[in-house]
Amino acid sequence: LIARCLTWAVLVPLMLALLRDLRNLRRAIGLPAAERPASLALRHVDCGSCNGCEHELTLVSGPTVDMARYGLGIVASPRHADVLVVTGPVTTRMRAALLTAYEAMPEPRRVVALGDCSLGCDVHGTASEIAGRVEDVVPVDLRIPGCPPTPDAIAASLIGLIDGTARA
Repeated sequence: LIARCLTWAVLVPLMLALLRDLRNLRRAIGLPAAERPASLALRHVDCGSCNGCEHELTLVSGPTVDMARYGLGIVASPRHADVLVVTGPVTTRMRAALLTAYEAMPEPRRVVALGDCSLGCDVHGTASEIAGRVEDVVPVDLRIPGCPPTPDAIAASLIGLIDGTARA
């Protein structure tokens, strides 16, 4: 155990020094910066959808669109997320879970309402079981309409958040 700790104690500073040297070398030889200087970590919350939007969101991470090449990635915890992607109308049983996920996110918090159901359009279900649109529960920064929206529309909208060209 002590040998492992000593190994990490030596390796971590060495690794950080190498990364610093690499960054300085890139600047010295004039390598261009990446096209998009930022990335977004996404956390998905299904608040009661039919799973159509989830299937399309899965396709965004597939080889056709490959959201990772644009700096978009899905994380397992809202504590690591930059953006909360919410699908479906907020049901009474998911309202507290959505608020918990939202409050666990670091500032600045961004929320994307994905699909018509999350926007309150053509919602199917019992009125007593639906708490409402996503924006009735948490503030929404980006709305992506569609039933379900296409993978290209989802990717373009999320990339717009990185570029600053997204429209609410």
